Amino acid sequence: MNNVLLERLDGLSAKFEEVSTLISDPSVISDTKRFIKLNKEYADLEKIVKKRDEYALLLKNLEEADFILANEKDEEIREMAKAEIDEIAPKIAPIEEEIKLLLVPADPQDCKNAIVEIRGGTGGDEASIFAGDLFKMYVKYCESKGWKTEVTSCSEGAVGGYKEIIFTVSGENVYGILKYESGVHRVQRVPATESQGRVHTSAATVAVLPEAEEFDIELKENDIRTDIFCASGHGGQSVNTTYSAIRLVHIPTGITVQCQDEKSQLKNKAKALVELRTRIYNMEYQKYLDEIASKRKTMVSTGDRSAKIRTYNYPQGRITDHRINYTIYNLPAFTNGDIQDCIDHLIIAENAERLKESEL
Repeated sequence: MNNVLLERLDGLSAKFEEVSTLISDPSVISDTKRFIKLNKEYADLEKIVKKRDEYALLLKNLEEADFILANEKDEEIREMAKAEIDEIAPKIAPIEEEIKLLLVPADPQDCKNAIVEIRGGTGGDEASIFAGDLFKMYVKYCESKGWKTEVTSCSEGAVGGYKEIIFTVSGENVYGILKYESGVHRVQRVPATESQGRVHTSAATVAVLPEAEEFDIELKENDIRTDIFCASGHGGQSVNTTYSAIRLVHIPTGITVQCQDEKSQLKNKAKALVELRTRIYNMEYQKYLDEIASKRKTMVSTGDRSAKIRTYNYPQGRITDHRINYTIYNLPAFTNGDIQDCIDHLIIAENAERLKESEL
């Protein structure tokens, strides 16, 4: 087993050296698309090579300690060898699991930024309030990760919250972490609008899309219709009386996006173009997700936005994630952005599935 794994890792070490040479080649640097792709490959291979070196050193030290134990007569040296074996042996299996996981191809979109849309579902005004609560939860979580959030567009609820809010999240490996939030989120609580004190069930849907980069999708100007209009909602006189809001319609697909968050028409158009590119890109990406979902029955990040994934029960202070039967009773902290533990459990569950699929 060790030899097979090391042989495979040695092959990847050679590939790493090759990529290292290529990314310093001027002809490669001038080809932006290829250069970005190779840089991503370099970063992925670098992690594997570092882990390979750590693994090879452990095996070498274990082999040497075994040899000393088998051949050495001096009891003190034998005891030192035994101690080294006792220290090294438990580390072998965990590092092998880490390496196997690194060798399983990850979703190529994981390193991208994300566009998140939250929509109030069943439950009327209470659903809008809940959508607003989810938005605040994600903003606080993103702040804790050092990620930047920017609202693209929103439609406010009649008594608070949002009927719909769309925002971008920028940072490291954003989509790879936030993708687990896609789906229907259900809340059980007494709404502020309820006079009888009865618990109601409402829902909001969350969709997390990997943000498409310019070289992912080529948009033709002739395929886009641009509408310019006055922004609505809060934002002061300059926003509401200036023709700064932008609506883009992609004629071949019918996809429509709009942005009215900025006072500048150019800034709104730039944001809207990012979202339009992302939505077109995601039409193809969804086919990839569906293909994986058909093979992997317990996958937790298929992007199926119709699946009920989590319940927030306020009377019991309980959060339940239905995909992995994860239940905790720290609802106030969770809705305040402390969602990492739940995401960690989802990542572990999906990684277990990825390992089952692989031949390792």
